[in-house]
Amino acid sequence: MRLRLCVALMAVSALAGCGVHDNSQPLTADQKTTVESGVRSFMADVATDISANGPTAWQKHFVDDPSFFMAAEGQLMFPNGQPMGQWVQSITSFIKTIHLQWGEPIRIDPLTATLAIIGAPYVEVTTSPQGQQMTTRGYFTALAEYRNGHWQFRDAHWSSAPPPAGKNP
Repeated sequence: MRLRLCVALMAVSALAGCGVHDNSQPLTADQKTTVESGVRSFMADVATDISANGPTAWQKHFVDDPSFFMAAEGQLMFPNGQPMGQWVQSITSFIKTIHLQWGEPIRIDPLTATLAIIGAPYVEVTTSPQGQQMTTRGYFTALAEYRNGHWQFRDAHWSSAPPPAGKNP
């Protein structure tokens, strides 16, 4: 009986050592700087591209595969890249132009050489095809992923602040 107990304990100990371990090394200071610089440049490019080329430009800044999802205002808007792509194509029926500006601070937390968490305040002014403008302010968070030679949003969440009392957005 005692021998069985010893064998059982040894087996459990051996199996415990076979679990999945994270062998990744923390990023060096230079690697963190490279990721932060690349993501900061990506964020500037997104704001410039969306403001210059309109709402359909969003599509190239989101990962187009099942890993993508986006939430807004506490709701899952897109569970993957497919409905996002369809929505981006239809968005011009209600948004003609977008002026997107990221506020400060843009927070970038490098996780690996190819993944980073982003957080930033934003101001977005949209203009409808009829010329009506709407300003939205809020906070944006995302997981950015470096793949195929450039950064893209893999996951995203937008939350907008309600307008001040008595004011329209």
